[in-house]
Amino acid sequence: MGDLDGQHVLITGATSGIGRAVARQLAEAGATVILHGRRATAAEEVAAEIARLPRGSVGGTILADIATPAGCQQLTEAAQTSFPQLDAVCLIAGADTLTGPTAQLGFEEKLQLLTDVDLRSTMLLGRAFGSRLAAAGGGSLVTIGWDQAAIGMAGDSGELFAAIKGAVMAFTKSLAKSLAPSVRVNCVAPGWIKTAWGEQASAAWQQRAIQESLVGRWGEPEDIAAAVHWLVSPQSSFVTGQIININGGFRTSQDPS
Repeated sequence: MGDLDGQHVLITGATSGIGRAVARQLAEAGATVILHGRRATAAEEVAAEIARLPRGSVGGTILADIATPAGCQQLTEAAQTSFPQLDAVCLIAGADTLTGPTAQLGFEEKLQLLTDVDLRSTMLLGRAFGSRLAAAGGGSLVTIGWDQAAIGMAGDSGELFAAIKGAVMAFTKSLAKSLAPSVRVNCVAPGWIKTAWGEQASAAWQQRAIQESLVGRWGEPEDIAAAVHWLVSPQSSFVTGQIININGGFRTSQDPS
């Protein structure tokens, strides 16, 4: 690896799940990573973990609650002040409405949380960091969507994620046009990825996740990290405005198993 040598990359939501895997993989590829999170202890743990890697380099951490516009501004200002070089931004942070206390929220409360964290922060941070990258001469920006947003999925969670992530995906395509040609903007749309919810999902959901993948397994956070790595690397220099599904090949209910 080493295709990101000399690059400085900010990753939101870097203290767990997919964000953590992205931070690790980009560091292993030579990038100096800047970690965003909400809790100091979690950020310190990930920073120490990356520092132990053979090529691991952590430029620093930024703590901010990006569920609010003030938190988004706090993040952008801290990054501007503390990290004058920025070559790519990975907007990975998202609200977990499937596990923990937030899983008990009602539909409207979950909708508000996902709107605040997944959609509004992506739009505010995407515009702010996109403008900064453009002013500096260019770079890459990656967002996170959902592979089933385009086709829909029944149930409360399906309705919520399809609406929110569908909006993120549409915003990504428009932002790519706004920032062209200097800044490339792309979206990774994960399928069934074994993060916190996948680890404790029921047997029925475990079976469904495996059956709906043509390769017959759950995805791992590292699968998403590999796609993000490619999108911020020089190898994808002719790729922008794209939604890239990382789902092992989605098998619809009409496809033979």
